[in-house]
Parts: sequence; C-alpha cells; structure tokens
Amino acid sequence: MPRIPSLSRFTLTKGVLPKLIIAWAVVAAFQLQFHALLGPDMSTTVAIISFAVLFATILMAAFGVVHEADELAHQLGEPYGTLILTLSIVSIEVILIAAVMMGPGESPTIGRDSIFAVMMIIMNLVTGICLLAGAMRYGEQEYNAPGAITFISMILVLAGIALLLPNVIGARDGTFTNAQAIMISLLTVAGYGGFLALQMGRYRSDYMQPEAGQMSILLAQAPRRSTGGDDANSAANTRKNLGHAVKLVALMLPIVLLAHDLAIIIDYGVVKAGAPVAVGGVLIAIIVFTPESITAVKAALNNETQRAINLCLGAFVSTVGLTVPAVLTVGLLTGKTVILGISAVETVLFALTIGLTALTYLGHRTSATQGLLHMLLFAVFGLMLFTA
Repeated sequence: MPRIPSLSRFTLTKGVLPKLIIAWAVVAAFQLQFHALLGPDMSTTVAIISFAVLFATILMAAFGVVHEADELAHQLGEPYGTLILTLSIVSIEVILIAAVMMGPGESPTIGRDSIFAVMMIIMNLVTGICLLAGAMRYGEQEYNAPGAITFISMILVLAGIALLLPNVIGARDGTFTNAQAIMISLLTVAGYGGFLALQMGRYRSDYMQPEAGQMSILLAQAPRRSTGGDDANSAANTRKNLGHAVKLVALMLPIVLLAHDLAIIIDYGVVKAGAPVAVGGVLIAIIVFTPESITAVKAALNNETQRAINLCLGAFVSTVGLTVPAVLTVGLLTGKTVILGISAVETVLFALTIGLTALTYLGHRTSATQGLLHMLLFAVFGLMLFTA
C-alpha cells in the first residue's frame, strides 16, 4: 500500500520558510514601529531605506506567490493553472492600487496609469522579449490562434471602454458619472466572468498548446485532467495542492499588509522628485508583474508559446477585468475622483499596441520581427512618459 506523505512536507519547504519569516518580520516591524516614521515630513533617507525594504519584501513575496501558483498550474494543467497564477498576480496589483487610492494623497489617475503601464509592459516589452527569445532558440513557434484572438478581442473591448470612452462622454474629463461607474463596473465584471466561464469550460482547448503543425485544438481532442488513480494518490495530490494554496495565501498576506506603507512612500517620492504622476502606476506594474514576466519568458524559452501568450495577454485581460471595477468601486465608496480616460499620446500608443498585437497573432507562427516591433513600442512609451 503506497505511503501517504505527511502534510508537513508541503506546508513549509526550505525555499518558502525563509521568505515567510522575512516577509512577516518586515510586516511586524512596520506595524509596530516604522509606520510612525512615514508621513509628509519624513526625511529623504527614511523614504529611500523604507522603499528599498518594502520593495524588496513585496517583490520577494510576489516571487513566492508565483512559485506556488506555478506549482498549482503544473498540477491542474492548462488553462486552469495559468489562470490561478494570473489571478494571484492581478489581485496583488488591485490591492496596491486600492492602497494608493485610499492613502493620504489624491491619486485620481493611479488606476488608469497602472492599467496603461501594465499594457505597455506586458503587451510590448514582455511579449517582445518572449517572441524574440523564442525565435532565437527555436525559430518560428506555433500557438493556438483562436485563444490568442479571443484575448485580443477581450482587451480591445474591455480596455477600450475603460480607457477611451470616458474621454468622449459627459464632461469629457476622463471620468464616469456615478451611474455610469456603477454600470461599467457591473458590465466589466459580467464580461470578464463570462469569459472565464467559457475559458475554463467549452473553449478551454483554445488555450492549450497545439501539436506541431496545427493552429488550434478541438475540444474533443483536448487532454482531460486525470481524476482517476487510487485513493492514496488522490489524497496525496489533494494535500499537495492544499499545501501550495496555503503557502500562496501566507505569502500574499504580507503584500496586503505592506501595501499601504508602500503607497505612502510612492506618493512622497513622486512629489519630492517632481516626477510625472504616471510613474507611480509604472512602479506598481513593475513590482507586481516582474515575477510573472520572468515566468512568461521562461515559457517561451521552453517552447511553450501558448503558455507565454496565456500569461501575457491573459494577465492584461485580468488586469482590466478586475482593476477597473475595483478602482471605480473605491471611488464610489470614498467619494474620490477616478480618472480613467487616457491622454491623446497614450491613445495613439493604445491603438498601435492593439493593432500590432492583432497582426502578431493573426499570422501562423511567431516572428522575431514582430518581437522587435513590440519592444520598439515600449521604448517609445518610456520616452513619452518623461517627455510628452
């Protein structure tokens, strides 16, 4: 009779334990002592040191979350695994944005800036690196075309409604009225929820890596997750998945608890440095999506192109689907202004990104040239961030 591993093997592994100890020690330090030092009159030295500690801790915890989500991904298979990873990362982003919005300063554009920064980073920089790195190692790579096109369609509609529509309705100041905010939130949640239901159900085969020479997988041909096996193996797998889920939550909680302190420092730093307001959103995007970006590049280097697409395009669909309702809800509950409409320059970059992404995945295989063009667009975004 097979031996059932004990739960202790899956709850605190050597790689996770140091992360948990460090993360919760930093939480305790800021909750009990250092939070009092963070205020409008804090010194530059305190701000720099505190930011470095918080940034490193949150990034470390985020890497831990990605690792645990990735373990679940391998256990559950596609598209469920990648979805868990994406939702975990986007949840962290929503928490950080909400913390900034509810901080002492006024940050009406933090949601918009973060969403747009994620778009430029994920859909141009990371996608470009994935395409180029995969092409350098394997040449042209194949992917599941219906899934990629569905992602792009979701991005066009959800992001277009959130970022473009506020500029052409009502006062045309980039905001929604309260009634519009409520309806847009509900419609976005409904659209995203419907997409998830279809992605995990009838159309799950669209998000799996096809066989060589194919551009799609029929649902009937899609491999099904094994539910068989003896009771011992089933119990062991259940315990293993439960252990990863517990560790994922234990690593995410410090991020939640430290988010408010980081938000205070970001506000202080942007004002003190005289930097563009959008830099705050870029910082949040970098903190949150660095681990997932590395995972996507690794997938491309492992010739798992569809997984890289699921991570990149799926991450931005989730970003819009969760962040827009979240920031509008926070605005409604706190009475704070929420500006979602993007500028004319950003609108051009938005259109170029959507157009280039559509052309990239309307082909039959990936292209290194397309990868270079995506990276070029990101470079233009960086230039416009500080000069436009």
